[in-house]
Amino acid sequence: MPKSQVYDADNIFAKILRGEIPSHRVYEDADTVAFMDVMPQGTGHTLVVPKAPSRNLLDADARTLEKLLPVVQKIAVAAKVAFEADGVQIVQFNEAPAGQSVFHLHFHVIPRFDGIPLKPHTGTMEDNTVLAANAEKLKSAL
Repeated sequence: MPKSQVYDADNIFAKILRGEIPSHRVYEDADTVAFMDVMPQGTGHTLVVPKAPSRNLLDADARTLEKLLPVVQKIAVAAKVAFEADGVQIVQFNEAPAGQSVFHLHFHVIPRFDGIPLKPHTGTMEDNTVLAANAEKLKSAL
């Protein structure tokens, strides 16, 4: 495997998992963590990540995926309820040409609303109080 495709234990999500960087966690179990995206493309945009190190879906262990996907579903169902969304978009990228920018396997769970486009995923971070309020809404729906 090329060096550029080796898992980097210092990626931002690994640091979040270790508690080195704060996050608004909405769910955690022995294998998975879900937290609010700090640059959300829409209200309630949440990330679901495995605790097991894998760069993306292409190198993930099947057992990791078996544990991760039910949590993605659980967060999606709760997000639809919590934010009274019309639908929920699930997005997952693999490698930079496909749009992956953080090289730790993760799924985006984005509540969607009729007629409201997604915001661009820019370098602008959401206000911390908004993230905290959205996290509480989602936790209540879980």
